[in-house]
Amino acid sequence: MAENENRKWAEKFIKMSKPDRRKRQKKFFKNLKKSLLQLKKLLTKANGHWYYEDSVYRYYHGSFKLYRIQNTTLEIVEAMKALLPEDELSPMFMEIIKDGTGKEFASDDNSNWPKATRPILEAFLHAKYFLEMIVRYGQEFPKWPDGPYPSGWAAICSLYFLWD
Repeated sequence: MAENENRKWAEKFIKMSKPDRRKRQKKFFKNLKKSLLQLKKLLTKANGHWYYEDSVYRYYHGSFKLYRIQNTTLEIVEAMKALLPEDELSPMFMEIIKDGTGKEFASDDNSNWPKATRPILEAFLHAKYFLEMIVRYGQEFPKWPDGPYPSGWAAICSLYFLWD
């Protein structure tokens, strides 16, 4: 489902003129540089013991405390959306986020733990990955890079459709 939505989403950017696509890239990069300090703080939080480390443990331990990570996932997604607020992020990514957030623990989840909770952990890990890449390349690149892009930057370009 999301793959087809992703194609439709991408079409509007493909139809843009090259100068308009360049403007989006510049706007994204400017917003990234402006937000870098708060993004780094958010990444430090996400990498912290009570977020990344504890969430993986809670998944394998079968603890309802895993459900807490959803707030951090949404916080990361909102920070990423703010880099290009007029556009949506990739529908494939947003489907992962939708499937892994807004969940409340129910005792029935214990009997089907992986199915009930893996989407929560998966959403957090995908959001954290993109945040890591945004921070890494936001620090590394002084300006929009020339291609070919490293895989992490290419993933960011896919998330926002920032291709030339």
